[in-house]
Amino acid sequence: MKIAVVGATGLVGTEMLKVLAERQFPVTELLPVASAKSVGQLVHFQGKDYPVVSMADAIAARPAIAIFSAGGGVSLDFAPRFAEVGTTVVDNSSAWRMDATKKLIVPEVNAQELTKDDKIIANPNCSTIQLVVALNDLHKKYQARRLVISTYQSVTGTGKKAVDQLLEERAGRTASNPAYPYPIDLNVLPHIDVFQPNGYTKEELKMVNETKKIMGDDGIRVTATCVRVPVMGGHSESVNIEFAHDFDLDEVRNILRNTEGVELVDDPATNSYPMPKDSHGRDAVLVGRLRRDDTQPNTLNMWIVADNLRKGAATNAVQIAEYLVAQGLV
Repeated sequence: MKIAVVGATGLVGTEMLKVLAERQFPVTELLPVASAKSVGQLVHFQGKDYPVVSMADAIAARPAIAIFSAGGGVSLDFAPRFAEVGTTVVDNSSAWRMDATKKLIVPEVNAQELTKDDKIIANPNCSTIQLVVALNDLHKKYQARRLVISTYQSVTGTGKKAVDQLLEERAGRTASNPAYPYPIDLNVLPHIDVFQPNGYTKEELKMVNETKKIMGDDGIRVTATCVRVPVMGGHSESVNIEFAHDFDLDEVRNILRNTEGVELVDDPATNSYPMPKDSHGRDAVLVGRLRRDDTQPNTLNMWIVADNLRKGAATNAVQIAEYLVAQGLV
């Protein structure tokens, strides 16, 4: 099983290598791919050093699967070239997510949609992934009609430049190469990605559109406000869900306890609730603070937390690859 990891030296690419190793993915040959300046640099994987190779060399090697985490422009350019030589691409950028000809996959929700013909598969936005994992079984039971989402997103979602900015500011220095237009330490920025003409950011619209596509239900109304917070890893979400049918809170808890990929952390008596620091290095989506919204019928409030570099990116992509292998689709 020859595997290419495109963007292998970045934050998410590094996490992908870690997850591939942890989950004992059957890699027989690794092709780490990065920018031209990184070619030849060594990447350590499962006790062995692999030199970073160029995109052209990786395509020529015809890997079974290429997992991309190198930005939308790179994916638009090179994913089709891998697909042309028979490689199945799992892409972590936003490039293909809303392409009607491409599947947008969260394995716990809709992996069954995949076929051998799917040569470019989109990995959803990190915030969307944790949302739909927590929502899917509840939607099946009660039918979600409307979601109001507020996110509290870690700086690791932006990348190394943002991590450096937070660390420099936390040390009392002005950031030398800031990722954000304002300081992030001791601050929150209601601004993730680019503002659109309607006043929403691209990140907010990703949550709206991707949720509907993954859930296979255009009737769900979704609105979101996405906020960057000075946290080093782990995205949090406050979600208000209006259902078509009424629910029992004990039944909701039981459904979530039995939802694949979810861990219920919900005991106010012991101050037990999901926090970003508890998600670090884990693949579970943590769910808690379950309570009725008493202002309208059939409406639930919940709090969702996950490690955005793992389930929000690397782990979800590797799970897609695992499904492809298990089902004989590559």
